Amino acid sequence: MARYDYRCGSCGKVFEVEHGMTEHPDIVCPECGGATERIFNASGIKFEGSGFYNTDQRGGSSSTSATSGASSETHSCACADCPHND
Repeated sequence: MARYDYRCGSCGKVFEVEHGMTEHPDIVCPECGGATERIFNASGIKFEGSGFYNTDQRGGSSSTSATSGASSETHSCACADCPHND
């Protein structure tokens, strides 16, 4: 069962109703009995754990070695003029 918010078109009361996602019941206002419309709300999402913020660090190697100017990578360039072959 899912919970949905409805608003009365007559008195403006907002209330919550629980029904199945595939059901489309005719909901009337509990205050005045007027016609209602379903209100779409943003879902509340909570991200927990690492990896969701810019301040988080990746696992494994540190970020300083990835951004350093000197590279310890080996290259296997086939051309004789390549600066990596020095």
